[in-house]
Amino acid sequence: MSTALVTDLTIFVLALLVGIEVIGKVPATLHTPLMSATNSIHGIVLAGALLIGVTAHTVVGYILAFIASLFAAANVVGGYVVTGRMLKMFRRKAPQESLEGLDGQRELKGFKGLKGLASIRMKARS
Repeated sequence: MSTALVTDLTIFVLALLVGIEVIGKVPATLHTPLMSATNSIHGIVLAGALLIGVTAHTVVGYILAFIASLFAAANVVGGYVVTGRMLKMFRRKAPQESLEGLDGQRELKGFKGLKGLASIRMKARS
């Protein structure tokens, strides 16, 4: 093994351990907002995977670049899906309006409601 490969593997393992330690300390209530905010980092990972594909000269390099691009793209899309779901939880819900009044007719509010109710009562009398 070359010195460069050992150095790269050492950096990778150390980054992995630091990442696990940092993410393990985040409370569950903050995990989703923090992960949704890292979509830009996932975009950088995708750019790095594409850079690997450009510099690859062997079949193994192309396969690794494809797999890295696939995982990075899935990570970006998944991040935006999680963000969309999270933001949907905080949207205000429209108030539920009653569709029927006391007499079984569609309820109209304000002056239109009074006018509609009066016309219904007049039709019922005749």
